[in-house]
Amino acid sequence: MSNEPHFSPDADRSQTPDINQAPDITKVAALIGDAARANMLIALLGGKALTATELAAEADITAATASSHLKKLTDAHLVIAQKQGRHKYFQLRSREIAEFLETLLNVSAAVDHSRTNTGPKDPALRHARVCYDHLAGEIGVSLLDALKSSGVLIEQDQQLLLTPGGRELFNSLGADVGSLEKLRRPVCKNCLDWSERRHHLAGSLGQWVLQDILNRGWARKDLDSRVIRFTPEGLQALRKRYALTHQFA
Repeated sequence: MSNEPHFSPDADRSQTPDINQAPDITKVAALIGDAARANMLIALLGGKALTATELAAEADITAATASSHLKKLTDAHLVIAQKQGRHKYFQLRSREIAEFLETLLNVSAAVDHSRTNTGPKDPALRHARVCYDHLAGEIGVSLLDALKSSGVLIEQDQQLLLTPGGRELFNSLGADVGSLEKLRRPVCKNCLDWSERRHHLAGSLGQWVLQDILNRGWARKDLDSRVIRFTPEGLQALRKRYALTHQFA
């Protein structure tokens, strides 16, 4: 009698996962795959709530067409709407949606060989911009480089960690690190930068750093784009505080 195991085709089939039970990614892909909707979603990556009229301008479509697209995005829970007065404002549903879109931008830049340069054409967007709620662009990447070089942050098992010295530094700068650690999101997180193709700082600490920069008046957000504009004095103060060594163009 053979000792070889006998496999029943029927039994085998019962152990095979039913692919129909998996989430249908084609629905989200189709929504984002439309150029107008993609442009509106990218405009919302700045973290700011925008009206249908403003989003229509971003997508270069009529207000009526924008409203139709926005209904599809809200029905799919990619975007949320809040009414204030006579206007309705739209935002990305969550930080996870923003991170997903940023990942798509990176993947698209990597596979689209028709362009020689990655990232946005506008030099100001490449220099410094909002990535949902943290600082991105050349300055954001340089900031993370400086924090790692000074031992404030370290890489361990492909994760970004705040060192004890880093905790002490940020607490002295006014960040309540203990409170940041109680939030559901990571304190520190690598985020692949769309234009620089290297990481910048995300997570609750990344959000705190950007808000601190804005609160101190070192930079301001553009009203109609994701651009962060530093004053010469603000950039110098940022250099001094975090020991940035990169020479910006």
